[in-house]
Amino acid sequence: MRLDKYLKVSRIIKRRTVANEACDAGRVTVNGKPARASYDVKMGDIIEISFGTRNFKAEVLSVAETVKKDDASGMYRLVT
Repeated sequence: MRLDKYLKVSRIIKRRTVANEACDAGRVTVNGKPARASYDVKMGDIIEISFGTRNFKAEVLSVAETVKKDDASGMYRLVT
């Protein structure tokens, strides 16, 4: 699954266009490398996003095309 779609489906970022813009601006890294929106997300990947002064870091636990709102947080695990 594409990175921008994964960020939307997992509800890390609300809209796919916003996720796409974040990737284009270089604020999203996967496994320590800057990632484009078209990056193919796999289980075990570490996604890091810079939101202004905050950093969000999560490990991909599952990849699914559609997920219910309540189950979306189960697609990733926060990493400290």
